Amino acid sequence: MRRLGVGDAVVIGLGSMIGAGVFAAMAPAARAAGSGLLLGVALAAVVAYCNATSSARLAARHPRSGGTYVYGRERLGEVWGYLAGWAFVVGKTASCAAMALTAGSYVWPGQEHAVAVAAVVALTAVDYAGVQKAAWLTRVIVAVVLTVLAAVVVACLTSGHADGGYLDVGSDTGPRGVLEAAGLLFFAFAGYARIATLGEEVRDPRRTIPRAIPVALGITLVVYAAVAVCVLAVLGPVRLAQATAPLSDAVKAAGAGGLAPVVRAGAAVAALGSLLALILGVSRTTLAMARDGHLPRALAAVHPRFGVPHRAELLVGAVVAVLAASADVRGAIGFSSFGVLVYYALANASAWTLGPDEGRPPRPIPVVGLAGCLVLAFALPLASVLTGAAVLLLGLAAYAVRRALTRTTR
Repeated sequence: MRRLGVGDAVVIGLGSMIGAGVFAAMAPAARAAGSGLLLGVALAAVVAYCNATSSARLAARHPRSGGTYVYGRERLGEVWGYLAGWAFVVGKTASCAAMALTAGSYVWPGQEHAVAVAAVVALTAVDYAGVQKAAWLTRVIVAVVLTVLAAVVVACLTSGHADGGYLDVGSDTGPRGVLEAAGLLFFAFAGYARIATLGEEVRDPRRTIPRAIPVALGITLVVYAAVAVCVLAVLGPVRLAQATAPLSDAVKAAGAGGLAPVVRAGAAVAALGSLLALILGVSRTTLAMARDGHLPRALAAVHPRFGVPHRAELLVGAVVAVLAASADVRGAIGFSSFGVLVYYALANASAWTLGPDEGRPPRPIPVVGLAGCLVLAFALPLASVLTGAAVLLLGLAAYAVRRALTRTTR
C-alpha cells in the first residue's frame, strides 16, 4: 500500500495548495485588506509554516492515515481527535463542492452545476483506481497550472503597466482587514495536510513526510507571493477588489488579452487538481474515523486490488456530487476556512505535547501556530464564524450521543 515517494507526496501537496484559491482568493482578500493584501499573504504564510512544521513532526511520529484526527486522539484525547476529524471532513467536503463549481463556472458558465457533477464523478473514479494514478494525474495538473501562473507573472511584470506604488500600504488598510484577508487566503495554503493524511500510502513516512511538506509549502509560498505582487501591481487594490476573475483581468490590463482564455483554462484545471486532492484527503480521514467507530465501520474497507478506501471515496464523491448539483457553495469557503483553522489549531496543540525524543519542534512554533489559527478563525466574516461554530457543536453533540448509547448497550 506504501507506493508514494517524496516527489509524489510533494506533487499531491502542490495539487492541493496551488489550486483554484490562487485564481479566486485574491479579490476577496483585497476587499478585506486593500493595499495591505501582501501583509495578509505574509501573515497567512507564517501561520501556514508553523502548521506545516507541527504537522510534519506529528506525521513522522504517527505515520497513519487521518492526519490531525490521529494526532489529536493520540496526544490530546479521543474527543479532540474526533473534533479535528469532524472539522476536516465537513469543511473539506464543502471545499470539494466549491472547487467543482469553480471549475464548472470557468468551463461552461451557466451550466456549472452539470459540469461540477461530471467532474466529481470522473475524479472520484480516478481516485478509486488507486492513489498512484491520482499522483500521476496531479503531476500533469500541477505542471499546467504552474506554467499558466508563470505566464501571468511574466506578462504582468514585463508589460510596462505595473506600478510599484500600488504595493505600498496605504490608509485603506487596518489590522482587522489584514487578519480577515489572511484567514481567507489561508484556506488556499492548507493543502499540505493532504500529505499527512496519506500516511499509510507513503514509502518510509518518517523520512518522506517531513521532507515533502516543507518543500511543497515553500514552492507554494513563492508562487503565491509572485502572483499577488504582479496582480496587485497591475490592477491596484481597488480594481483587484472588484475583479470577478482577477488573473484574467490582470493580463487584460497588462495588454496581454490573448492570454485570458489560457488563464481561464488554467483556473479550471487548477480547480480540478484541488478537487482531486481534496477527495483523497477527505476519504482518508473518513477511513481513519470509521476504523475507530466514529463513522460507520463499513467505510473502513480497503479495496483488495487498488489499495484504496473505496467505500469512503464513493461516499465522499456522492455527497460532493449532491452538493454540487443542488447548491451554490462558493459562499462556504469562509466556513471551510473556519473548520481548517480549528483543525490546525488542534495540530499545533498536539505538537506541543511531543517530547525532545519524539522530534518536538522548537517551542515557539506550535505556540505561534495555535494562536495564529484561533485569531484568524475568529477574524473571518461573522456568518462564517457562526456557521462554523454551529456545525462543530453539532458534531460534538453527535459524539456525545454515540458515547451515551455505547455505555447503555454495555
